[in-house]
Order: sequence, then structure tokens, then C-alpha cells
Amino acid sequence: MASRGVPPSPRKKPAGLPFHARFTDVADRAGLKEPMVSGHPDRIGYVIESMGCGAAFFDCDNGGWLDALVLSGSRFGDPPPRATNRLYKNNRDGTFSDVTERAGLFRTGYAYGVTVGDYNNDGFEDLFITYWGQNALYRNNGDGTFTDVTKEAGLLSPHPRFGSGCAFLDYDRDGYLDLFASNYLAFQMDSVPRPGEAGSCLYEGVPVYCGPRGLPYGHHSLYHNNGDGTFTDVTAPSGIDKPEGGYGLTVVSADFDNDGWPDIYVACDSTPSLLFRNNHDGTFTEQGIERGVALSEDGLEQAGMGVGVGDFMLNGSLDIIKTHFSQDTPGVYQNDGAGTFRDITRQSGLAVETRYLWWGVGIVDLDNDGKPDIFAVTGGVYPVLRGTYKTPRVIFRNLGEGQFEQLLGPCGPAVDALHTSRGCAFGDFDNDGDVDILVVNQNEPPSLLRNDLTGANHWIKIKLIGTKSNRSAIGARVTVRYGDKVQAQEVLSQSSYLSVNDGRLHFGLGPVTAADIQIRWPSGQKDKLAAVPADQLVWVTEGLGITRTQKLAIR
Repeated sequence: MASRGVPPSPRKKPAGLPFHARFTDVADRAGLKEPMVSGHPDRIGYVIESMGCGAAFFDCDNGGWLDALVLSGSRFGDPPPRATNRLYKNNRDGTFSDVTERAGLFRTGYAYGVTVGDYNNDGFEDLFITYWGQNALYRNNGDGTFTDVTKEAGLLSPHPRFGSGCAFLDYDRDGYLDLFASNYLAFQMDSVPRPGEAGSCLYEGVPVYCGPRGLPYGHHSLYHNNGDGTFTDVTAPSGIDKPEGGYGLTVVSADFDNDGWPDIYVACDSTPSLLFRNNHDGTFTEQGIERGVALSEDGLEQAGMGVGVGDFMLNGSLDIIKTHFSQDTPGVYQNDGAGTFRDITRQSGLAVETRYLWWGVGIVDLDNDGKPDIFAVTGGVYPVLRGTYKTPRVIFRNLGEGQFEQLLGPCGPAVDALHTSRGCAFGDFDNDGDVDILVVNQNEPPSLLRNDLTGANHWIKIKLIGTKSNRSAIGARVTVRYGDKVQAQEVLSQSSYLSVNDGRLHFGLGPVTAADIQIRWPSGQKDKLAAVPADQLVWVTEGLGITRTQKLAIR
């Protein structure tokens, strides 16, 4: 994993502004008790044990409440027999029930990433999960159960792979969700030495596992949805196979150049990150370097792990934050509106924090003040280096105009707690009008950070339902105007680190009590909604406008 070894920027004088979001870890009392397993807590022999997993907030039964999917790996030598991905059903009272086995999702092995989307347009969200070995497509049966349809869908690989990032997207805008899958690297256990063996690797003079550098690249695949429950591999004709490869991790599909077509961004570890621009004809062109999101500001490779996408500049375009190794800065990229980015990491204030290895990340409005903030989870990869293995979470408050301030201490014990974390998902699990956070921790139960927000700020949530477009509305662009501000978001199928956020888009509005909403659907349909009252969840159906509302209140 690449680190530039750069010093942090000097910290500025604190702004002194109040921040009303406080986070409490309620995972245990909520029933999220099963540990995620990934290698041995005290030692890791191979890179596949260190990368950890993602998570998803999604509504598995259309009940109106977020359920939680937490992925898990395994352990060589003595794998726990109950190590599996876990689906937790929301009981609507602040607690969850483990329904993994009843749902048909029990599976041992090394899982990594997940994407959520209704690939068959039947009204229920399906799952695609990447593994070391064979990836899996789970069809939602609509009755609380899932069926593994990988083989019949045409997604079974002839050879084992190290699956990582994945995303549903409708790249040709035909109304059916296609699938992009990344592979981290080519891994054969018998060809890689364990720490301390002949030919093994060193980090700061300590024997550690090898990789990713020195191991063969992984490659990326694109599958076209045929509309009949099957997929066709179009990797070669689409141009996705043109790059030599790279150590691909998190995948985000979004319209970065504002042309109405979904592009694909892949965070790559120790190799240049990739931006596949959609050519509108079923093909893509890789333009990461040309667009300014492949390397650091000084042209060096970084350890790309997680990706957050959002409009932190409040100008109607999607900006990017990419997380990296310790002794390096994250990458903060400002979109010029046409899909070319400027690295503003130093100017933004995020370069003050280089102590930790960042993973999952989000651009989300934590205090509903109308300016999206940045939250990230951190954690080391070498248990033998105990001083840097368990580390805290990180919050940067948005001060406006591309400026952020790290908040040290005032956000609650759940932020300061030390864990070795990987994926995280953002969503309102208790339906109280703010954003909570689900965090995957290595060899521990997950954390569920409940946002105990106070204050008088307003907000609005928007749930989109496609008709001509894919039912999940993945790729739909929502632009909200409130007061003198404008903010854009898209319905994404993966971001953070190998994770999926609440598909209901959340906009903090600050003191504003109504908002104008414009929706650009993947089909090209545009809907406009004027003066929509704040502090509610609105369902918008493509071409029909608001079809349902629900009042929610901060508790």
C-alpha cells in the first residue's frame, strides 16, 4: 500500500461555531452483536485477511425502515463456523433481529463488497456481493428471503477471483441495471510467503504480509443486463478492459461530467485510480489522469481505499473525496462542472490529518445545516503494530466555499472510540430526520452510531421510484434549492468503502422551511417540484410527482 510520507498541514484557529451532532454507539442494545471476522485478531498472514468488508443500509422488504447488511470474512486455520454475512431486520423500535438464515444469506468465506439495486425491476432490492472465490447475485423474492441466482444469471466466473468493488448502473439507459465488478488482485495462497518466511515483506522493519505491490493486478468486468434475468459480459467491447489493470477497490458510478450518462470511478490501491467516461454508445474511455482524479497533487500513486461523492461546494456538481494510507493525505477533488477536477486537499483543510489509515468515507450533512460534512472511519492493517492498529473516527465540518475544519472531541464517545474499521454506510435507521452511521470493525461486532442531533435545523428526504428508468432510480440526479444554496446528489449503488448508503437522499436545509426540487431521471425525464415543505420524507414516482409523504421528527 502506497504512502507518500507527507507531513500534515498546520491547523488553523478553530472557527468556534456550534456543531449539534453527537454520536452514540447503540449497536449492542440494538442487537447488532455478531463479530465480523477477518483473519486473526493478533496476526495476519495474507493480504486477503486485512482488507475487511463493506456494509449496506437498505429496505429489504419495502417496510419503510432501513435494514442492515454487514459483510464478513473468515480466518485461515481455524475459521469460526458461524462467520457469515449478517442481515439484521429493523424492528422499528431501535432494535434489529438477525434474520440471516431465514433470509437465505448464510454463507461462509471472504466477502468484501456489496451493491444494492432492483436488477429485475420487480419492486424489491436485490444484492450482489463480491468474494475471494466466486461473487454472488441474490434475487430478492419479496417475502423476506433471497435466492442465489449467480449461475442462471450468467455471472459465475470460470476461475476464482478476488472480488472487491461493485456497482449496479444503467450505463446504456435502457431501464435495466447493468453491473460493474472490480477485482483487487490475483491471489494464490501457495505462491505468497507468510510474514517471517523466506521472501516475506517488511514494514518499518517488521515482518508483515505481502501485497498488493508485487502481486498481479486485478481486472474489471462489465455485465450488460439482458432484461430477462441474465447478464452478458461486455468487458471487452465496452472498453473496460483497456487499462492494464490495477488494485481496484471501491467503485462509484455517477454522472461526473453532467452529460446525463453514468460514469465509473474506481479507487485503486498503490496504482492510479481510474475514471471511465461514458461515451453514450455502450463504450467507455478511461480518463483518470486527464480528469485529475488518478494521482496525488504531486503526481504520485496513493493507496486508494474509499470514495465519498457529493456536492460539498454547493454548485450543482459532484465532488470527490478518496481515502488513503497513513502518513498521507486524503484526496479532495473539486469538480469544475464538466467532469475535470482540481485537487484542493491542502486548501480544503483536510491535510491536517495524516496520522490514520482512512477507509469508509461519506460527504453527508451530519448537523442539517445545509452544508455536507465529511465523516471517515480509520484503522490499521498490521496488528503487530498495535499503536496504529486501532484508531478513532474522523469528522470534518463544512465551513463553506470548500473549507473544512476537523472536529476534535465534541462529537461524542462513539467518534473517539478506537477500532480497526473498514466499511461504513450512512442512513437514517430510526427515521428521525438525521443521518446515522453503520460501521464494520475488524474482528468485532459492528458499530451503529446513532446521531443524537439537537437544534432547529430543517431537512428533507427524497425517495425516488423509477418507471421508465430502473425501479431503484440508480443514477437519478436530484438538485435541491433552499435559500441561497443549491445542492446536487445522485442515487448511488456503492460508495464509502465497498458499502451502500440509504437510497433515500437526505438534504439538510439549515433554517429554510421549504425547498425546490429538480429530478433528472436516468431515462432523461425531468420533474420539478416547487416549495416542498421541509421535515418530511417524500416519495417521488417518475413522471407522477410526489405520490406519498411522511412526517418525521428529530427525537
